[in-house]
Amino acid sequence: MKELLFALADLWLIFAGFFYGWKFLRRYRNYLLGLEWFILAISASNFLAWSLLGGAEDSFMYHFAFFLDAFSRSAGVSLILVMGLMAVTHRYKPSRAVDIGVFALGIVAGLYLQQFHGAGFHVVPATFYVVVNLLSTAFLAYFSWRLWKIGAKGEAIGAALSTAAGTYIAVTYDFFPLPGDDAYHTTFYILALSTWGFQAFTGYLGYRTLHDHNVATGREPNSGERSVARA
Repeated sequence: MKELLFALADLWLIFAGFFYGWKFLRRYRNYLLGLEWFILAISASNFLAWSLLGGAEDSFMYHFAFFLDAFSRSAGVSLILVMGLMAVTHRYKPSRAVDIGVFALGIVAGLYLQQFHGAGFHVVPATFYVVVNLLSTAFLAYFSWRLWKIGAKGEAIGAALSTAAGTYIAVTYDFFPLPGDDAYHTTFYILALSTWGFQAFTGYLGYRTLHDHNVATGREPNSGERSVARA
């Protein structure tokens, strides 16, 4: 039963990452969020394939999983996420050079930090991940408040709940293993993958809502997207 729940949670993140990532790219031309959502989906796809193929620790997928995890935890679902959401909170439009630069930074961070995975607990990188997450949480709380302020209470509550759950996962990840979990941390990954998929979903809904509000109030031109129709 746990294996089935794990697969469903992983498939949910794969769907949410690819589906909403494509919407970020196609409808809003937000390359920061679109590509990061794709990276989350690719990471989940790699994780599921690795698990189904036996979970060998000497395989390329095993090391690739650690790199993608380090990328997203250090720069992806932090700096890239905040900069991408600032398009609707602060009308921030990064240049193509900035887009490339921030992803290059994430790649460098991922390549360096992946070495600490699977080699026992390391307090410095683990603490770094938590601190980065908490900084992102502060901005996501502001993002939720902006949604509440314009009357989008459902989207605000969804964003706040997914942020709180994501913070819990980030803290639990290294410092507080779930009691009674198996050696593969199956229960933790069921919760984590479900939460990350929920964050991808609520992040897109919140972004869309704020964008539509900005267009309706004249704060954002409508020429930057192909369509604002709710699909």
